Parts: sequence; structure tokens; C-alpha cells
Amino acid sequence: MFIPEKKLAPAPTVRESLKAIVLVSWLNVLLVFIPISWALHFALPESNSKDTIVFVLTFLAIIPLASLLAFATEELSLRVGQTIAGLLNATLGNAVELIVAIIALVKCELQVVQASLVGSILSNLLLVLGMCFFAGGLKYSEQGFGASATQLNSSLLTVSVIAVLLPAAFHLSFVGSEGVQQAGILSVSHGVAIILLFIYGAYLYFQLYSHTKLYADNGGDVIESTKYAPRPTSGKRRKYFHHIKAISTHPLNLEHENTPRTDTPNHQMPPDQPSNTQNTDPEAHLEEEEEIETPQMNVLVTLALLGVVTVLVAVTAEFLVDSINGLTDTGAISKEFVGIILLPIVGNAAEHVTAVAVSVKDKLTLSLGVAVGSSIQIALFVIPFIITLAWILGKPLTLLFDPYESVSLFLAVLTVNYVVQDGKSNWLEGVILMCLYLILAVTFWFYPGSDPSGLLDKCH
Repeated sequence: MFIPEKKLAPAPTVRESLKAIVLVSWLNVLLVFIPISWALHFALPESNSKDTIVFVLTFLAIIPLASLLAFATEELSLRVGQTIAGLLNATLGNAVELIVAIIALVKCELQVVQASLVGSILSNLLLVLGMCFFAGGLKYSEQGFGASATQLNSSLLTVSVIAVLLPAAFHLSFVGSEGVQQAGILSVSHGVAIILLFIYGAYLYFQLYSHTKLYADNGGDVIESTKYAPRPTSGKRRKYFHHIKAISTHPLNLEHENTPRTDTPNHQMPPDQPSNTQNTDPEAHLEEEEEIETPQMNVLVTLALLGVVTVLVAVTAEFLVDSINGLTDTGAISKEFVGIILLPIVGNAAEHVTAVAVSVKDKLTLSLGVAVGSSIQIALFVIPFIITLAWILGKPLTLLFDPYESVSLFLAVLTVNYVVQDGKSNWLEGVILMCLYLILAVTFWFYPGSDPSGLLDKCH
């Protein structure tokens, strides 16, 4: 039995739990597209128009499912210890991306698999983090966050980029027949994937056991946020404030303030005023400030929601992947753009809203944990896991990504590393990250994609 680290209020009833599910987010309005997209998938005749309609509807349907999945994971995490909660968030935090990638892998849409995983990292690092900086910067002149943890996360992302770039260098430097080269790339990808999974395990231990305080919102290296200076007042208000300032700084007032009080014997406090030395017992102080978490769902409803949403995501994602070919065959949009830009929006919708809302509350360290932490999960867990799964299933998926995708990932990580190195953020840095994401989106709109290894088309 796992004991939660915080006290919990009594669990709500089934009726209250169901009410919490309905009212948790306005995104639940989009749930109506689930039955509509399923019905059209089976009812409409096969055509490119059908695939376009089904893609749009399933795209909208998965967004609220991702939000509900995050809600169920958060509720389940309240009832277990910090370690198990971290493992739950790591496993289920990117469940939508993982499910879409697995379905695309089984259907041999390997280009979509690679593009969606790289696109998820780009979306978290540039779009989500950029909007966090921008939204927080509208309220605060500068916001501080844990620079040590952020720099460590940047190092982990750099390792993942190296793991993606080295197979490309291996491909360009290899001299030999095409068959031997492809076998070598597969072997390199499998070995590197195992090492990345080991790094991710070490990262979890570091974050959840040995250096938990490093990731706290009130860590010692967190720079205090500063609000905007008040604008100068005008007219009578300005004259009034100058008058108050003049009175407070008058020499007689200063002398009066510096004179010791003699109205109380031995300078003791009056008996009717509480002493500052009372209730200094540290244990009593901790008990007073101990937070009591209030769950919004009971355990049974939470587990049921987690199972139902996972099934709905899996079925809807299958219809989504099935419609990609028909959508891209129209020539209006490329498969590369679908994987890099559109699919990550589905998986990151819930995280996007959460990270931005938290940044406005001046909890930027937590926002970075959502945005950058999700990128680390994709880079060090989801990608190597998918590579390993493809190895088991006999699918020729490698770490040799499209060269343009690899370069874009490298530039994104490099830019984010420069932006966060001072431990502070402002709205302009948010604009820079978001505009870089838009630049990449424009270029990927016109980029058709490529298969440098020649292995992606050999999947069966």
C-alpha cells in the first residue's frame, strides 16, 4: 500500500466525481466530435474528402480526451507517494503521443512516427514554453526560475539531439553497400535507444530521490520575480504622494522614529499584544501550514476514467492515422506538416493550457517542468521506447531522422538553452520562441520530407 505524502480530504461520491469530470474544462464541449467522427468513418464511402473530414473531426475529438487523461493522472497521483506519482506522470503524461506513435508504427507510417515525435519536442520547447514566458511577462517584468534544474534539463535535451545527429553522421561517413549501411544504422539505433532509456531512468531517480529540492518552485537558486514599476501618477494624486513623502522624510519625523519607546516599562510589549516569540515550536508550525489536498474524484471513478479515455484515444487515434494518407493525397498538405505541426497540437493541448495558467501565477519553475520535462520524456523515453518496440515488431524504424527535422531540433534546443541560461524570462523571450516555431511551421509547410536511410518504405 502506498501512503500519500499529503493529507487528503474525504473522497467525493460517485455523483460528485462525475460532476467534476463534466465541469473540469470547457474542452469537454469537443467530446461531441467522438461519435460524429466514428459514425462518418464507417458511413462515408472511401475518398479523399472522407479522409479529410474524418481527420479534422478526430483531431478535434482527441484534444478533450488528452485533457481528461491529464486530469485522471493528476487525481491518481494524489493518492500515491511522490515516486509513484512521478512514474505515473512520466508514463501517462505523453500517453496521447505514445498511442498515436504506436498505431502509426503498426500501420507502417514510419515517416509520421518520426515527424510526430520530433514535432512534439519542438512544440513543447518553442510554442508552449514561449507562451509561458509571454503570458507571465504580461504580468511580471521579469520572472525567475530554477536555473540549475533548467540547465540540467538543457543538457539532457542536448544528449538526445546528439543521439539523433550521430546516426546522420554515421550515414554520411559510412562507406559500403546500401544493405550493410542500413543494417549498421539499425544496429546503432537499437544500441543508442537502450542507452537513452538508461539515461531516462537515471534522470527519474535524480529528480524523485536524490535532488528533489532542485526542482522545487522555491529553490535556493530561483531568482525572485519582479513586477512592473507603477506608472507615474498625475494631477492631484501626484501632488498628494509628494506631500506624503515630504512629511515622512522630515527631520523631526525621522528623529521621532529613531527615539526609543519609553511608554512601556523595560521596553516590553503590552500584555494584550501577542508576543512574536509565541508558538515557535517547529512541529506545531508545520502542522499549521500542512496542506490538505481535496480530490475531485474517488479512486474507482478515477481508474474507470483512465481506462475509458485510454480506449477512446486508441480508437480515435487509429481513425486519425487511417485518414492521413487520404488527406495528404489531395496535395493540399504534406505528411511532414501533419506529423511535425498538427499531431503535436493534439497531444500537447492539455499541457499547453496547464503550463500557461501556472506561469501567470508566478510558478515558472513548474511551467518549465511541464514544457521542458515533457520534451525530455519524449526525447529520452518515448523515442527510444518506440525504436525498441519497432525492433521487437520487426519494423525498420531508426534514429536516422530526416536531416531537416534533425537540424530544426538542434536549433530549437540551442535557442532554448540561450534563453534560459540567465534564470530569468520576459515577454520578449516568449515572442522569440513562438516566432521561431512559426518560422519552422512555414518551412515545414513547403517541405515534402525525405528518407535518407531508404528503410522507411521497406516497412510491411
